[in-house]
Amino acid sequence: MLLLVIAAALVPIAGLLAAADAAITMVSPARLEELAREDRRGASSLLTITEDRPRYTNLLLLLRITAEITATVMVAKVALTTLGFQFWVGLLLVAVMVVVTYVGIGVLPRTIGRQHPYPVGLALAGPTRALARLLAPVASLLILIGNAITPGRGFREGPFSSDIELRELVDIAGSRGVVEETEREMLQSVFDLGDTIVREVMVPRTETVWIERDKTLRQALALASRSGMSRIPVVGEDLDDIVGVAYLKDLIAPAMNLAPDDQGPVLTQIMREPVFVPESKNVDDLLREMQRDRTHFAVVVDEYGGTAGIVTIEDILEEIVGEITDEYDADTPAPVVPLPDGSFRVSARLPVEDLGELFDVELDDDEVDTVGGLLAQQLGRVPLPGSEVGVAGLFLHGEPGVDRRGRPRVQTVLVRRLTAAELAQEQAERDREVREREDQRRAQEQEPERPAVEESDAEPAEAKRAKPRKKKKKAKPPAADESAEPGATDSPGDSPPDSPAGAPPGRSTPADPPLLGPLIETRNQPVHDSTERNRAG
Repeated sequence: MLLLVIAAALVPIAGLLAAADAAITMVSPARLEELAREDRRGASSLLTITEDRPRYTNLLLLLRITAEITATVMVAKVALTTLGFQFWVGLLLVAVMVVVTYVGIGVLPRTIGRQHPYPVGLALAGPTRALARLLAPVASLLILIGNAITPGRGFREGPFSSDIELRELVDIAGSRGVVEETEREMLQSVFDLGDTIVREVMVPRTETVWIERDKTLRQALALASRSGMSRIPVVGEDLDDIVGVAYLKDLIAPAMNLAPDDQGPVLTQIMREPVFVPESKNVDDLLREMQRDRTHFAVVVDEYGGTAGIVTIEDILEEIVGEITDEYDADTPAPVVPLPDGSFRVSARLPVEDLGELFDVELDDDEVDTVGGLLAQQLGRVPLPGSEVGVAGLFLHGEPGVDRRGRPRVQTVLVRRLTAAELAQEQAERDREVREREDQRRAQEQEPERPAVEESDAEPAEAKRAKPRKKKKKAKPPAADESAEPGATDSPGDSPPDSPAGAPPGRSTPADPPLLGPLIETRNQPVHDSTERNRAG
């Protein structure tokens, strides 16, 4: 019994060691320096541990493995002594200890240590340092052995163990005033660039300016002058068939030698080959490829091979330094415009993440990328000017606008916080919808039972009329003339007296039993009448 108690105590001890190991690898020395200056309990000890992480992680690993093995041996001793040396006992013992060590020591403590590194690390820093001082020779020996058998020269950790530490260092530098706020945002944008895909930065196909391949040089120059675009996609049959790219620099030189009435060559003679990229490609990879290939323009295709939009190197740089405006963008409104009443007018292309940061709310951006997409998702249809929805405590109103072709589109969205009354009304509407769906579900569950009751109480007339026909089948009448034309019937006056009026030629009805004859004739009469009415119709 004592061995089981000791084994049960060793399991949570091993879990604490695993949580401390995970927390030590996640904390940042820069953040710990801030906590130490604030006299946070355990910050100094944890900062000392981070200065020599390999020594402490090896020690924690040694202690955790020792606790696991000791607990397993004690449980095995008790089980084999009590139940005997049998195969199924050993198999059961292995299964139980695997589950206990995997869940109680491996998964759960490490997850807690990674998700809450600072609380766990600060709480366990003191005991960890005490164990290190007590077992210092053992820890040093383990490091020497590990470095001796490891290829190379052992641990080669840089000054930053993870990007999380570097991000926190940038935030601390910004809060101290070492770097400007714009510089801090720029550095954070560089970190986010690896998690950004092309679809999030591209110009969508609805806003793409393009030209047909059979157009001439002068027509392309006129379009470039009107739109302000220096690179224009050249399409074949439609926008999904991009065959080239017309560069303004390639158009100017030939245009200088054209006669006043000469339209110049068609674009197929001077356009360049397009570059295609998938919409799921990482932006940092695309930026390196554009720098390597000296390309400033690419066509973005979706998973079905259609054109999703276009992306330029300027679009990628704007993710780092912010919006870049030139003389052609003078009339373009800012993506976020604060209004006097506390609301904001935002672009429909504003990322959902930016809107959430603007109002400090959590918005689901897994399925949509922009505010316009969020509006369409909540509506369940294409948003039209004047569309209104409420989501996450925000009120979104699509303002009227037009696209490049003059078609009505939602270009900007008016966003404000919902008032307390509006939130209560929205919650009441959601509750009402839930109740209606629940009532409909209950009605559908009860609906199949009603016809069964009705059929048992009153049998339909059609079913009753069908019963005498089954009697006739049993009488085995002569075979009917299958070659007779459909719909051909004798007049009721020519029918034999023992057959229903209007029976088909060549078909006879056998005599019914004396007691059932009148009933069959009476029940067959409505069938005959409805058949005659259908034929007459």
